[in-house]
Amino acid sequence: MLKNSLILLLAAIAGGLALQAHASGSLLPEVPEAQARYNETQGCVEPTAEMRKNHMKYILHQRDETVHRGVRTRQYSLNECINCHVSDAEDAPRISSEEHFCSSCHSYAAVRIDCFQCHADRPVGTSESRSIRLIDSLHALESGDIAHD
Repeated sequence: MLKNSLILLLAAIAGGLALQAHASGSLLPEVPEAQARYNETQGCVEPTAEMRKNHMKYILHQRDETVHRGVRTRQYSLNECINCHVSDAEDAPRISSEEHFCSSCHSYAAVRIDCFQCHADRPVGTSESRSIRLIDSLHALESGDIAHD
């Protein structure tokens, strides 16, 4: 009896996987296309296969460089990843959607993403707009519109 139940369970799982593969054409996740390029000659900061395998090592290394040593570079910046790979459209998928660039693979691999508890899951603007916001904040601080200790 147990053997028959196990066989039926395995057959149901295999059937479900076959239906999913047939419906989508693949068992692999559908990864959205990048929205930009790292530079004119290079799509991403590293070849695609390398990034798929080791992106977390690069992100953690960049975090250590930035947080512990104060070194900020563009190459492995999480903000730059988001700026290139995630749409800034108002209706762009958020991190909770499997259509979000990061979630598309992380959901497939059953890996929890905690980056976006602090970081934006969509582009927050260009360096120019961030600079303008910083200058506006400094002016507001100088004029007394923002209280400080």
